[in-house]
Amino acid sequence: MDEKEWIEIEDLSGEKTKVEVITYLASEDDTRKYIVYTKNEIKDDVDYVIYVSKLFKDGDTYKLKEITDDTEWRYVQRLMKKIANAR
Repeated sequence: MDEKEWIEIEDLSGEKTKVEVITYLASEDDTRKYIVYTKNEIKDDVDYVIYVSKLFKDGDTYKLKEITDDTEWRYVQRLMKKIANAR
């Protein structure tokens, strides 16, 4: 059984939250990295809420950035579908 990976993220106000990493994604040309994670929030008493953010290194730390571009978001969705279909 795979061991879960937990990381701590800090929002712009300085509030820290532990989240569970579901997976990491990389663009096909390996120039962009993404993280898929959850705070273990349950939606509709069945499904977990998941988050996807762009992941980039800034000095010695990693930062997350919201994906706001529709084209990039559709691309990330295709990356996630490839993983889902591979399992």
